[in-house]
Amino acid sequence: MSQINDLPLSAVTASGSPRGQRIAFVEAQWHSDIVHQARDAFLAEMDRLGVARELIDIFDVPGAFEIPLHAKRLANSGKYAAIIGCALVVDGGIYRHEFVANTVVSTLMSLQLETDVPIFSAVLTPHHFHEHVEHRKYFHRHFAVKGTEVAEACFKTLEALDKVDALLAA
Repeated sequence: MSQINDLPLSAVTASGSPRGQRIAFVEAQWHSDIVHQARDAFLAEMDRLGVARELIDIFDVPGAFEIPLHAKRLANSGKYAAIIGCALVVDGGIYRHEFVANTVVSTLMSLQLETDVPIFSAVLTPHHFHEHVEHRKYFHRHFAVKGTEVAEACFKTLEALDKVDALLAA
């Protein structure tokens, strides 16, 4: 892998197409106080892993449904090595929240296969979420854990893809 402090991964993939050098974190603003816990933990863990904060761009979107379009445009830009989508999708009483979360996560998976840019999901939907202090505290802690986990997954995936690309280029 390239110098982690300088670049998150090699500049060119085995296919010869340029690979972006930045990481995007796309976060929904519904329940932003909770979602920001994941973002902050992600940034802290990436820093601990040696990825410079200057290489990570944060994008705010209104809700989870807006994450895939942003992810697609970012992936197609060629500037990003990886993209993370983050949201808390809860039952709003109008539609089934599982439908929203499943649609977003399935679309992100399709986009990563279409664009060849790893796209990670921290789009989470609890079985039950209530607007009381104990639930909010629980999800604040839970999203911090998920932020750390998605940073580790991102870092390890980029390392692994570098190895695959090096083998394919040989």
